[in-house]
Amino acid sequence: MPEIAGDASLQLGFDESRTRVVLRTTEKYQQDLVQLAARFRTGGQLGPLSASVALDELLADLNVLAAWPHHVGVEWSPDLRNLVVGVMQDADTVKKRLDVPEQDEQVATEGVVSLLGVSWTAELGEFQRRDIAKLLSLQHGANFSVPGAGKTRVALAVYAAQKTMGKVSRLLVVCPKSAYESWRYETAVCFSYPLRTHVLDGSLDQWAEVLIVNYERLDRHLSTLAGWLQSAPSMIILDEAHRMKLGARGKYGAACMALGPLARRRLILTGTPAPNGAKDLENLLGFVWPGHGQRTVVQAVAGGDLAHASSVLRPLFTRTTKQELGLPPVQLRMRYVDMPPLHSEIYSSLVGGAGSRGARDDLSSLGKTALRLLMAATSPALLLEGASRHEPLAYQLPPLEIPEGDSLYALMQRLPDYELSPKYKEAAAIVAANAEQGRKTLVWTSFVRSITTLAQLLDKYGPATVYGETPDRDEQLRRFREDPSCMVLISNPATLGEGISLHHVCHDAVYVDRDFMAGRYLQSLDRIHRLGLAPETETRVTVLAARNTVDEVVEVRLDRKLEFMGKILDDPTVQQLADLEEEPAVAAGLATSDMEALLRHMGR
Repeated sequence: MPEIAGDASLQLGFDESRTRVVLRTTEKYQQDLVQLAARFRTGGQLGPLSASVALDELLADLNVLAAWPHHVGVEWSPDLRNLVVGVMQDADTVKKRLDVPEQDEQVATEGVVSLLGVSWTAELGEFQRRDIAKLLSLQHGANFSVPGAGKTRVALAVYAAQKTMGKVSRLLVVCPKSAYESWRYETAVCFSYPLRTHVLDGSLDQWAEVLIVNYERLDRHLSTLAGWLQSAPSMIILDEAHRMKLGARGKYGAACMALGPLARRRLILTGTPAPNGAKDLENLLGFVWPGHGQRTVVQAVAGGDLAHASSVLRPLFTRTTKQELGLPPVQLRMRYVDMPPLHSEIYSSLVGGAGSRGARDDLSSLGKTALRLLMAATSPALLLEGASRHEPLAYQLPPLEIPEGDSLYALMQRLPDYELSPKYKEAAAIVAANAEQGRKTLVWTSFVRSITTLAQLLDKYGPATVYGETPDRDEQLRRFREDPSCMVLISNPATLGEGISLHHVCHDAVYVDRDFMAGRYLQSLDRIHRLGLAPETETRVTVLAARNTVDEVVEVRLDRKLEFMGKILDDPTVQQLADLEEEPAVAAGLATSDMEALLRHMGR
């Protein structure tokens, strides 16, 4: 590292990742630097005259720098100094909002349209205008409204207002690929002229006003995006922001945390902000308000009173609920099924019965164990490799009698010959009953072999299927929407849980299985229950679960996550359903508490 020039005793600047701050000093203050770094939990020496500390901790505890003995000799890099000044101003704004939530409204709902500029032409609903007003009253913001409430249009309106005031001139949108269509559409219809929009797919349109990129591309294009944000006053929007809920610990989160400080205004959008609890919310608000946002969440939930935490945090975000949208309620039904004898015996052996020890030893992690148990609760035959990766199970109908004396493994190999999965049987019955009434059905299952198996079993209903490797996804969706002979769509929440609307043609959903990802579950529910439904629409959702299996563990864990999120968002509708989604750290979306519950189920 180069030596510090002039009278400087301490220099502070970003490291290459922009998620940590590097502190450099001279030999005179070498021991002072060691002591200063030790005051930070994330502090560490890089060398005799340099140290580093996590950006979010430094911003949360700026007062620690007061211990430095030579104040006039402290120098900040310009970009870090601008961020620190902005954070201090934001902290003051947030403090005022928290102290006097209702009196600090700087923007009135009725005055919103006049702030959007002459080029804004799109209509805005009452709740959208209210959300825009609240977001404009804060320098940065969070919109946690339910899917279908028009968060994309609200975000563009916030951008339009900022642009009209001369504060920003370009917009970076980070979103899943499934949301590209929505952003392209809204940037074209909300203004009297379409905004110049470019999707980053390798090349970069330097003249684009709106640049769209998905979370998967962030890491490899970080320097390009950083340069684009810095070349003009910019705003950054994270759509489906729960995908970076791991914060600096995750690849998506680290990239977002690095880009956030480069934008003049930060806004996050997600209907499921806390899939696994407070830590997710900490990281999301830590992006919006580095340091202060995270600390505020920690303090709010520390006492365990979620009603109090909700009242404390409510001024920091806006949320339009389904109740406010006037959507008819969902009829949510849980339907338990009993495993047939052979199915039950195989499942028991996997959990802790005879022969289970070897099967467990083959598993590389508890996450994989969870996935295997989820498969086994539907059909243990899913655990065996087929002739091809996605080969459907070949069920023998009617089933054969189970021969006496066959080994468990041999029976497992030929399980489809002897027993039909009770979940598949139940799902087929529901689809058949709905088809008889002229109602299309959306069937959810986590595993691709389940999708292909169900497609084979439901062949008479002209099934459409969508999963990660589906080559003609748009055509499959078109068939389901438009072809009267296509009465069922089979997909998994990982592929189709976000970004599409099916509520105009489908009002029935069946979950053959669910994993521990509460956010993904809640997002998938909203594919058929969103703004635009007629008041008399009957939306029916059936969840299938095998008794005495991991399905019951999943149910309890999702309910608890749902209860947390519903209380923290002050939204009882969330608590009545079953909770929300995200980018997983381990297979099946297990959080630490999920693992504990799973281990209890396995008798460990």
